[in-house]
Amino acid sequence: MKYENKKKNIFISAKDINIDEPVDFGRDISVNVRGEFTIGKYSRLGDDIQIFGNNVIFGEHLYHSSGLRVGGGGRYHPNANLKIGDRCTIHNNFINVCEPVVIGNDVGLSHHVSIITHGYWLSVLEGHPRTFASVKLFDGVIVGYRSVILMGVNIGKNVVVGAQSVVTKNLKENCIFGGNPAKFIKEIKPIDKETKILKVKNIISDYMKIAKYHGINPSIRLEYPIITVNNCKFDVEELTYSGVEDVETDDFRDYVRKCGLRYYSNRPFKSVVA
Repeated sequence: MKYENKKKNIFISAKDINIDEPVDFGRDISVNVRGEFTIGKYSRLGDDIQIFGNNVIFGEHLYHSSGLRVGGGGRYHPNANLKIGDRCTIHNNFINVCEPVVIGNDVGLSHHVSIITHGYWLSVLEGHPRTFASVKLFDGVIVGYRSVILMGVNIGKNVVVGAQSVVTKNLKENCIFGGNPAKFIKEIKPIDKETKILKVKNIISDYMKIAKYHGINPSIRLEYPIITVNNCKFDVEELTYSGVEDVETDDFRDYVRKCGLRYYSNRPFKSVVA
């Protein structure tokens, strides 16, 4: 199967192509996979993309800025599979898929993050290891700027990897790691309700100052855990929303993403102040 948009210089070739509209495509996108290529609804693939492999699957609400490279050595191996879950954010990353790479939901890869699934530069006859192994990032993982994740690594749920780290071993969940090689820094512990309320009040206060500067004046009230913006209710514990959306609720939704409160709706991200 083939999908082509000559105006945007987009060419997708795969045995099975599944584009679950609406999907926003940038420019200069080249996809050549032997099996399945799928991208979920409300996703965005930005500019300057080259993807090779066997099966490549992107979930719903994917956000990509620009500059993605998927493939590298072994890109036509039968195990050259990439699966990225829902609500993930990726940038100008390099993902080597000689072996499977599985990325869970709500994962963020900062700029210039690389994932490597093989290493064989020196001869095994001289005693050097020959390693080909899959990589898995569980739900909620955040990987900092210019970090490298090496073959065979599993990164547990809700892990934060600091900038310019090299991950050589499995990382346990709910912790922060950093360095070369990446080492344990501290455990991520839950905070109490009173502290959460204070943080939410500060977020609302900061937002209203910027919104006023841009001439936006939504009605906002807090009855924890619900923030009501105009006629839309945002639950800060469940990260769900209900009610009537408008341009001001869109703007608030997009702004609070900076604080890690990620709400996803059927409306595009077009914030004025974020």
